[in-house]
Amino acid sequence: MTAVSNVAIAGSGVSGLAAAIQLAKAGVEVDVFEAKPELSALGSGISLQGNALRVFDALGAWEDIRAAGYPFEGLNLRAPGPGAPVVAALPDVKTGGPDYPAAMGMPRPALARILLEHAQKAGANVRFGAKVTGLEQTDDAVEVFVDGASAGTYDLLIGADGLNSAVRGLIGIDVTPQPTGMGIWRTFVSRPSEVERSELYYGGPVYIAGYTPTGEDTMYAFLVEKAQDRFGVSDEEATRIMLEESRAYDGPWNAIRTDLESGAHANYTWFTKHLVQAPWNRGRVVVIGDAAHSCPPTIAQGAAQGLEDALVLTELLTDREVLDRGLWDDFHARRLPRAKAVVEASVQLGQWQIDGNRDADAGGLIFGIAQQMAQPA
Repeated sequence: MTAVSNVAIAGSGVSGLAAAIQLAKAGVEVDVFEAKPELSALGSGISLQGNALRVFDALGAWEDIRAAGYPFEGLNLRAPGPGAPVVAALPDVKTGGPDYPAAMGMPRPALARILLEHAQKAGANVRFGAKVTGLEQTDDAVEVFVDGASAGTYDLLIGADGLNSAVRGLIGIDVTPQPTGMGIWRTFVSRPSEVERSELYYGGPVYIAGYTPTGEDTMYAFLVEKAQDRFGVSDEEATRIMLEESRAYDGPWNAIRTDLESGAHANYTWFTKHLVQAPWNRGRVVVIGDAAHSCPPTIAQGAAQGLEDALVLTELLTDREVLDRGLWDDFHARRLPRAKAVVEASVQLGQWQIDGNRDADAGGLIFGIAQQMAQPA
């Protein structure tokens, strides 16, 4: 017996679909409501640490995801300027344990497609073009309204609807993502054969330049700069800016520029930070993933933390018989300290860059967080 028999999930990102997979596998009726009209085919790449890969295995999706991505070990640091020499080759902590690669890159659309397929195969009903717009709670149930009309009554509503979560607002949580002062240009390009792991360049005209392999023939590249109002620029101007800001970086960046000049799309977002303090639930409604916490991708733990939220929540929901205070206390005890540590460390790493603090122990902070993540959530 499970603590819930039917669940509504707002959002079809990694957190929402992970929760849908686990609940549906346990025999829970699951309806996923996604505001977007279809699964997005757009996007660059995503970096996934070992603890994220461990969750994919628990979902039963690891083999498909591994086949669609590019596993690798370690991190290279290169210097800006002619030749882009490698100045350090750093090992990664295997945060997923010895059975998984230390890290993996993959195209975001491929990850979304695989998780959707597994959710539907498990029996979850996924509706696109369906935005959660309201809810009404009693002690025993929550009625969910989609596009202004009742979609039914559920034992639980999971708000996994991202940074600008509608569910978060509907339950009266006024914590919202705040800019950190950094912005990032991203592009999806072909992978030069010499790129076999993530590589970062510190120094030069931007805070960080880097790229991560996402497949045999693909990778995504990025430039992290001071946050600016870049959101109204045309596609042509976005490409021009990324080209110009990258000219201080040699090595594989030459191939990246060739792809940009040939039409590779550049997109821009700001880094944000927020953390909802406990409780993440209000009665029979709970927020997880980016709805509950966000941080700069300076240690590439955002997706992993959302996946862990989903795994811990669904483990409790399917192991317990009652949705009560004890369940929520256990959920928050396992998730809030871990998410808080990642948010604070990720923000600190970015702030050291903004402040130009060359004496900061960035390596020590990253290693310390990795050691924490190596312990299962």
